[in-house]
Amino acid sequence: MADSASLLFNPRTYDPEHFDPETRRLLRATVDWFEARGKRRLIEDYRSRAWLGDFLDFAAREGLFATFLTPASAAGKDDQRWDTARIAALNEIFGFYGLDYWYAWQVTILGLGPVWQSDNAEARARAAELLSQGEVFAFGLSEKTHGADIYSTDMLLTPDGDGGFRASGSKYYIGNGNAAGLVSVFGRRTDVEGPDGYVFFAADSRHEAYQLVKNVVDSSKYVSEFRLENYPVASADILHTGRAAFDAALNTVNVGKFNLCTASIGISEHAMYEAVTHASNRILYGRPVTAFPHVRRELTDAYVRLVGMKLFSDRAVDYFRSAGPDDRRYLLFNPMTKMKVTTEGEKVVDLMWDVIAAKGFEKDNYFAQAAIEIRGLPKLEGTVHVNLALILKFMHNHLLNPVDYPAVPTRLDAADDAFLFRQGPARGLGSVRFHDWRTAFDAYAEVPNVARFREQADALCTFVETAAPDEEQSRDLDLLLAVGQLFALVVHGQLILEQARLTGLDEDLLDELFAVLVRDFSAHAVELHGKDSATEAQQEWALGAVRRPVVDAARSARIWEQVEALSGAYEMGQ
Repeated sequence: MADSASLLFNPRTYDPEHFDPETRRLLRATVDWFEARGKRRLIEDYRSRAWLGDFLDFAAREGLFATFLTPASAAGKDDQRWDTARIAALNEIFGFYGLDYWYAWQVTILGLGPVWQSDNAEARARAAELLSQGEVFAFGLSEKTHGADIYSTDMLLTPDGDGGFRASGSKYYIGNGNAAGLVSVFGRRTDVEGPDGYVFFAADSRHEAYQLVKNVVDSSKYVSEFRLENYPVASADILHTGRAAFDAALNTVNVGKFNLCTASIGISEHAMYEAVTHASNRILYGRPVTAFPHVRRELTDAYVRLVGMKLFSDRAVDYFRSAGPDDRRYLLFNPMTKMKVTTEGEKVVDLMWDVIAAKGFEKDNYFAQAAIEIRGLPKLEGTVHVNLALILKFMHNHLLNPVDYPAVPTRLDAADDAFLFRQGPARGLGSVRFHDWRTAFDAYAEVPNVARFREQADALCTFVETAAPDEEQSRDLDLLLAVGQLFALVVHGQLILEQARLTGLDEDLLDELFAVLVRDFSAHAVELHGKDSATEAQQEWALGAVRRPVVDAARSARIWEQVEALSGAYEMGQ
């Protein structure tokens, strides 16, 4: 049985022995660098909006980004590869210490996406060399007027008569735009109409025709606005043209959005150590705060939700790494990590904040920073609403039309995830097929709250078959999003159970977690019942899907012991 100390990331005991020696060394070196800086410096840099120069110097010295973000096809060293498992591990570490550090890394990943998908050998070699020099990258997609609506880009490329172009226009919300050695910029040609006119090209933030306007946020993160004024784009700078440029944009976001879940996990873990330690040592009315039943319930809920976030994300890594042209299940699990895991992170922090109250505002704690940063992740790489609408495309096939697939193993091997950069056209989501979700639930049929939740999942299948939104309701996004939340819970529960089986998770912990999921499903069913356009049949179904979790005081007490053991388990040195 795993205890809480082994389930959560703890810098005091962290040893990623499941990775190869160089990965293990780099992950541990990153932890040690942050720990040596200490909490006071970490918080002060966050409050003063200091640029991350010393962190980037460390990463350059260690070859951190070059090792983790150079695919094998462009590698100059044996340890360089694009390995989603170790990328996820580094996301968690960066989230644990501060989202600003994670952000510089995240937008470097996004900036590299169009390059590694490109057939432009010269641009790929240039990117690999820049990485080896410790440079960061940027992804020039969003615009101030259009956001990430790539159909409407106003970055215009005018032919120069010599086989190249002159680019003019602005980009907005572009991380690392102040320092990127290479910016992947999305635009359209002025001489070609429609999708065939799209272009992805490489720009240099140091070029005189690249004008940095400002940092649009008050943060160490440099989220830039920049303008190009007659920027020369040579043929050697062209990464993609036409529909391939459009696909490269969406497929890059597919790669990048996966990183948000593990960053959210890291933030939540650091905040949890502080919250439980404070609550356990705070005396109120002559008793420790943790003696109060509502406090135990809130902290226990936060803990099991966090464990669920980790289980789901770890299992999603396996599907991401095992994906291929004939297995695109990752296209569902990916927006799930972005949408579901990050919103769970918000709930985790809110539950703990309700317990520690004013302590969560204090300037000398990490928690005040976490409470702000945890809000950002659900809103990046597509809002929760956008990703909920996306996963609905998979609902019918996932719930009702399973097919056989070979079992996907745990993927911690030192392999290069090359498929991520040859995903192909970004369409056909409704045709993606899945293995039977019931198998994961059948394996834990004797766990009371898994069985209770299974009743709700089966009820959702009945809903899809008998009371699904009609054509008119399908235009009511408010109603559809409520249905999407119900479907997301089934997928969330499925991968949690798969990972629980692979890791031998304590069944008490699993039961307590599914008690929370039963409550969540019931709450979303009630929300669906109240929607303006819900039909009588849908309203009746919604109330019929409400369930009460199976209560077991002894089980809850055992899980509370795991939570209580987090008190003093980690505190960052000053």
